[in-house]
Amino acid sequence: MNRLIWTGICALAAGCIASTATAAGRDDKILEFDTMVGVPLPYTGPTNAIRGVNGGGLPWTIAGAEGDLTASGKLEIRVTGLVFADDSIVPENIRGKNTVPNFRAIVSCLSRSSPTSASTVNVVTAPFPASATGDAYIEAQLELPQPCIAPIIFVTSPTGAWFAATGM
Repeated sequence: MNRLIWTGICALAAGCIASTATAAGRDDKILEFDTMVGVPLPYTGPTNAIRGVNGGGLPWTIAGAEGDLTASGKLEIRVTGLVFADDSIVPENIRGKNTVPNFRAIVSCLSRSSPTSASTVNVVTAPFPASATGDAYIEAQLELPQPCIAPIIFVTSPTGAWFAATGM
């Protein structure tokens, strides 16, 4: 009887180990989104930076966005209509337009710099082309910190000022 019980326990343990190994091999999504927000006042410029990322110098608006980020660092983003806002602070000749030929993306994670110290880690993509109407697609492989807690994804200028961010 004891041999039967031990055989059952060993079989159960082996099943749990195999299940854990399979789960670890998956590339789970850690963030999936179907909306982003353009940079509004008062987040333009460096005054109210988010996780060390300054807002673009003028307000931006976005018509649509979708994307996802996996645990292995695969990032995909599709933005449409990411353009200067129709706002009195924006010069009339650029309202509703994108004057930046390339965007970048930043993935911002809360992580740790030691077992007892928290840190913010911002990982930046290479530039990707953007149309004058503010449409762009990015597919990038990034090396994320471990852990990557509460990620925020920014679409930015080539110099890193954000134009759109996940959230609403």
